[in-house]
Formats: sequence, structure tokens, C-alpha cells
Amino acid sequence: MSSTITHVVVPGTFDPVTLGHVDVIRRARRLFPRVTVAVASSANKNGCGTAFSLADRVEMIREALALEGLPDDVGVESFSGLLVDFCHELGAGGVVKGLRAMTDFEYELQQADLNSHMAPDLESVFVMSSPTYGYVSSSIVREIASMGSDVSILVPANVNARLRAHYAAEDGPERA
Repeated sequence: MSSTITHVVVPGTFDPVTLGHVDVIRRARRLFPRVTVAVASSANKNGCGTAFSLADRVEMIREALALEGLPDDVGVESFSGLLVDFCHELGAGGVVKGLRAMTDFEYELQQADLNSHMAPDLESVFVMSSPTYGYVSSSIVREIASMGSDVSILVPANVNARLRAHYAAEDGPERA
């Protein structure tokens, strides 16, 4: 039984969303008529939680997609629990992930294999990172921004402003 996939999910923590993420979302939308960006709650990611709340991350992505000119039909929703369950709830037929390097591939292949075992009806689609953003990650963005450096070439303008405010508030008035 073969059917065309018309709806995919682009999942992630997006803490914060970067221009690399936006690039993957834009490319997923070129390939599929319906895209939902799935923002994972990830309360305990890497044992330390996220820099931004789930609501803030959802809001930043919505604003960023609008600023970057993505169509209004790219949905943004938060989720917790298993990605395969979320995809089934939405009626999505696939998951799109961006790959930057071999380390991404190894991790994402493990996740795709596990997802395939749990939900054989879901396809995993990998989009290679644009060379422009291959070195960009949310953790690098947070680290650079936390040191007061400019990350405007790595993130949408609204995210850059939020990062500056976030780290200025953490450091107190001397850096604001």
C-alpha cells in the first residue's frame, strides 16, 4: 500500500530557533503541502532544562516564520510525549529532520529506526543542512549570546532580541 505524504512534522526543542531550523522548515514546506513544526517540551533536555519556556519557544518560532516569509499554513504546535503519537494525532505521514554532520546522522538514524519500529506507517525524511548553516546549533547560539556576543547572523531578528534581553536580565543591569 503506497500513498502520498501530504503532511509532515518538523520536530525539535528549538531552544532557540535558528536560521538553520528555519531553512529546514522552509525546505520541508517546498517538499510537502502541509508542515507542522512540533516544539518538544523537553523539560529535562541534557539534564538542565531549556533556556526558554515552551510558550516562549512556540511564540518565537511563529514570529520567526512570519518574519522569514514562510506561509501562514506552516503550523506550530507544542507537544510532550512520544513524537510518533503526536504525528498520529495530527494525521502526519512523516517526520523531517535536518542533518548537519555525521554525528547528527548517527543520532537521527537511531531515532528514525526506533520510530519505524513503533510506527511503521511514518516515514523519516532527512534534509541536509545548507552549507550556510551547517555549523549553527541552538546550544552554540545560547553560548555565544550568553557571553554578550552578537548572534544576529545565526538567528531571526526576533530571536536575537529575545536572546539579548534574556541574557541581559540574567546578568543584571551592568550588561544591559
